[in-house]
Amino acid sequence: MSDPVVDKIQSHPKYRQLRAKRSSFGWLLTILMLVVYYGYIALIAFNKPFLATPIGSGVTTVGVPLGMGVIIFTIVITAIYVRRANSEFDDLTAEILKDVNK
Repeated sequence: MSDPVVDKIQSHPKYRQLRAKRSSFGWLLTILMLVVYYGYIALIAFNKPFLATPIGSGVTTVGVPLGMGVIIFTIVITAIYVRRANSEFDDLTAEILKDVNK
């Protein structure tokens, strides 16, 4: 059985636009995250001396701020996605629902 409301939503041109935008943006952020994360892991695997290089005369090494950078990058791209989802994606969703409920 098929729900007529679901069929109307899925055939709506703005729904297709929403799916395309959300999907491409999600894939872009996923690829960026994979590059950053696996780049850091590759540094750990293949260039330990670089990561073990002390910063200044202290005991902190280059690997610590790079690791923190990976964590901060994750938070930033999550915030970017949430901001776009709460504005552009939610606006498109509201327009679709408004058109379908007419």
